[in-house]
Amino acid sequence: MKAVVFTKYGSPDVLEVRDVEKPTPQDGEVLVRIHATSLNEWDDGALRGEDVVNRLIFGVQAPKRGRQILGSDIAGVVESVGKGVTRFQSGDAVYGDLSGRWGGFAEFVCAPEKALAPKPRSMTFEQAAAIPQAGLLAFQALRMMGPMRPGQTLLINGAGGGVGTFALQLLKPHGLVVSAVDSAGKLELLRELGAAQVHDYAREDFTRTGQRYDFILDVKTLRSVLACTRALKPAGSYVTVGGSMPRLIQALLLWPWVALVQRKKIRLLALKANQGLDVLNELFEAGKLVPVIDRCFGLEETAAAFRFYEAGEPPGKGGDQGGAEG
Repeated sequence: MKAVVFTKYGSPDVLEVRDVEKPTPQDGEVLVRIHATSLNEWDDGALRGEDVVNRLIFGVQAPKRGRQILGSDIAGVVESVGKGVTRFQSGDAVYGDLSGRWGGFAEFVCAPEKALAPKPRSMTFEQAAAIPQAGLLAFQALRMMGPMRPGQTLLINGAGGGVGTFALQLLKPHGLVVSAVDSAGKLELLRELGAAQVHDYAREDFTRTGQRYDFILDVKTLRSVLACTRALKPAGSYVTVGGSMPRLIQALLLWPWVALVQRKKIRLLALKANQGLDVLNELFEAGKLVPVIDRCFGLEETAAAFRFYEAGEPPGKGGDQGGAEG
């Protein structure tokens, strides 16, 4: 089978399309013929070996065997199943997040049965691949914030990406007044998705405007955590789902002090892969949740998808469909 492999860290130029051995499902596993795979921020960080965490997971000096094919959010059709698999059979359309195993930028991948969900008939493979990680980061982050009341205020920093565009849709039933921060080219989309206010991060710093919010969802985590908590109302809640590793460590170290002195909450979300996917399925089928996809690429164009992701900051999951379209 064909797969996109990286044997050293670096730019998308190090990605190679190679013929590799087709995997065989073990007990409890499903072999999936991949139709689409989405590109997430974690894939890009892993490719470049940007931080200690990625190096520990993928290999200190170079990606180790078994970690040389990126891609975690996959959608496809079951080819065969291993012993003990009861939920799926050959021909079933499935999707899910393979974080911890990866292997999605290929024609086939083996996945644990529990990591997959049935794909609704009305959902395209591209839509299915765009949902698991970004959709559940948004879903779990909003749950972590606690009870919400109509009229409360919430700001999403980095709202134009996959997580933010899902969060805006998930927030609609709550009646909150939502502010969205991102680049100028994404602001009109954010208005269409329900943001009451939009802010160009290049023109204003939301931590210095004097506005205060009941909740902040930070997708980027590039600003000081203390600056972000200053933008919270008393008893406000700040949740980060990813971004700069030094800032995430800062948040981890500061949350007890902020809770004690400022009476505000800081939360770091550790994604629980695929937990809540059934809820997102129901919302999709009800027409209340639709992935924002900017562009799709073929398997052999995966390096181009990474470059597009890095250079263009596409809206939603734009540039993320870099997987096989079998």
